[in-house]
Amino acid sequence: MDAIEMHRQQPVRLFGWDDLQAKGITSSKPTIYRRIKAGQFPKPVYPGKSPAWPEHEIDAYLLSLIAQRDRGSA
Repeated sequence: MDAIEMHRQQPVRLFGWDDLQAKGITSSKPTIYRRIKAGQFPKPVYPGKSPAWPEHEIDAYLLSLIAQRDRGSA
């Protein structure tokens, strides 16, 4: 399912920096950008001047961290 089809099913909620921290992602901005460049964190979208991340992508990222932990590879 692509992003447009997903949007038709439910509204897209975008997370800013404060929302990431509220989700428990407390890494610094430079660390987040290094992880984005390395393909280890979702790329942001820019609906304005500030970066934002679709909530479902952040949830998937967190679930992948939990899966890595459970496999013992974290």
